[in-house]
Amino acid sequence: MPSEALDLSRLQPLLPSPLQPAEDERFARHGVRLLLKRDDLIHPDLPGNKWRKLSLNLRAAAGRTVLTFGGAYSNHLRATAAAGRLLGFPTIGVVRGDELAGRPLNPSLAQCAADGMTLHFVDRATYRAKADPEVLAGLLSTFGECCVIPEGGSNALAAQGCTELGRELRDRADVVAVACGTGGTLAGLAAGLAPGQRALGIPVLRGGFLGDAVRKLQQEAFGGPAGSWFLDERFHFGGYARTTPQLHDFADDFEQRHGLPVERLYVAKLLYALTALAEEGAFPAGTTVAAVVTGRP
Repeated sequence: MPSEALDLSRLQPLLPSPLQPAEDERFARHGVRLLLKRDDLIHPDLPGNKWRKLSLNLRAAAGRTVLTFGGAYSNHLRATAAAGRLLGFPTIGVVRGDELAGRPLNPSLAQCAADGMTLHFVDRATYRAKADPEVLAGLLSTFGECCVIPEGGSNALAAQGCTELGRELRDRADVVAVACGTGGTLAGLAAGLAPGQRALGIPVLRGGFLGDAVRKLQQEAFGGPAGSWFLDERFHFGGYARTTPQLHDFADDFEQRHGLPVERLYVAKLLYALTALAEEGAFPAGTTVAAVVTGRP
C-alpha cells in the first residue's frame, strides 16, 4: 500500500472547524452565551468526531484491512467505509443483528456496501461478546489479519485524536458540551482543554456505564485522568436511536432559529439538554457554552 494513500491531509479536512455564535434568547436571558463548534463541516464523508476518532487509527492501520463494528444505522460504519473508499484500503463491518442478513439493506448499510465495505451480520449475543478473545479470533479466522477498531471507534488512539478538539477550543468557552455514545470524544476533548475549562457529556444511551468507559479510555490513552469532565444522563430520550415528538419539535425549532440542520440521535439531544440546563440555571451568568456539532442529519 503506497504511503501516500494514507495521507489524510490530501482529503482536505476543514481544520480547525468553525466556531460560530448562536444568538438565542433562551440562553441570553440567563446571561449565557452559546457557541456552535461545527465539526460537522470537517469533511463531507467523514464529518465531526468520526474524522477525529479515525485519523490516528487509520494511520496506525497503515493500509491494512480495517474491521470494525456497528448497528444497522451506525455513523461509524459509514465513515469507516467512506475512508476505505477514499484512501484505498479494504473495510469489513460486523453488523449487529443476523436477522438483517436476508433483508434489503437500509440506506445506511447500502452506502457502506457501495463504498466497498464487506458486511458481516452476527446475532446479538455474539455482538455483545465482540470484545471476547474467542469472538475476535473467530472473526480473524474468517477474514484474515485485520486492524480491529472497536464499536464507535472509541479506543486510546481515538481519544488521543480528539484532544485536538479540546485544543481548538482552549480559552474559547467555559463549558464545552458533546453528545456521547461510547465516550471516546469526551475522553479526548477533556484532555485537550485548558485548566479551568470543563467538558460536559450528554449520553444518548441509557445504562449509566459511560463514566466508567471514559475513565478507562483516559487511562489507556493518557495514563490516568485528564482534564475536567462531567455527565448529565437525563437526556437520552429512551436510549440509543430513540426519539420523541418533543425532541423532533425542538430540533425543528432550532433549525428555524439558527439555520443549522440538526441531526436527531446525537446533536438534537445535546442542544435540548443545554437549553434545559440554561433554563434550570445550571450555568452561572457570564458563562460561555460551546456545543460540539458532531454530525449532520
